[in-house]
Amino acid sequence: MTEPDPPHPGADMERFVREQMAFVGLGDADIAMIRRTAPQVLAHADALTTALYDHFLEFPASARFFVREDGSPDRARIERRKHSLARWLTEVASVPTEHGIVYHLLGVALSHSHRAQRPGGTIPLPLMVGAMSLTQTALAGVLRAGLPDVRESLDAVVAWNKLLLVHLNVLLLGYLLPAPAGH
Repeated sequence: MTEPDPPHPGADMERFVREQMAFVGLGDADIAMIRRTAPQVLAHADALTTALYDHFLEFPASARFFVREDGSPDRARIERRKHSLARWLTEVASVPTEHGIVYHLLGVALSHSHRAQRPGGTIPLPLMVGAMSLTQTALAGVLRAGLPDVRESLDAVVAWNKLLLVHLNVLLLGYLLPAPAGH
């Protein structure tokens, strides 16, 4: 007799996030470090989001989601996406694990993996992973520049990386679900 498949992690996102936090070793000291350094990170939110979207525009595989039909950057769309990314970064900085936030993040995952973004289509999995890596790298630069103590800077980068890994795992859940019929 075969065992039934376990429920999809999306069925209990709070549990999934707690398990992911435990798996990557995101503990109380890391959470305190993230919350303590959040103002420094958020002070650079505009520069971080601008750099990320400028980077996207440099590569055809990612630029296609942010250009008009004539190939020029869709500045209004980019500004909306930058605002959304800055809002996510603000939410991330508080290390939330409650019901509404974790399901909102799952909704973001599904919108990237299942809803076609004009004009580029759905966001390919490698771009999602790459975007998170770029975010981790940019945050490391902000923390390194703003925390003069090398050990403190390293501890902050490690803590933020753990948290972003948890968020990446939630975002990847969207890619595990089959697209609804008709997509």
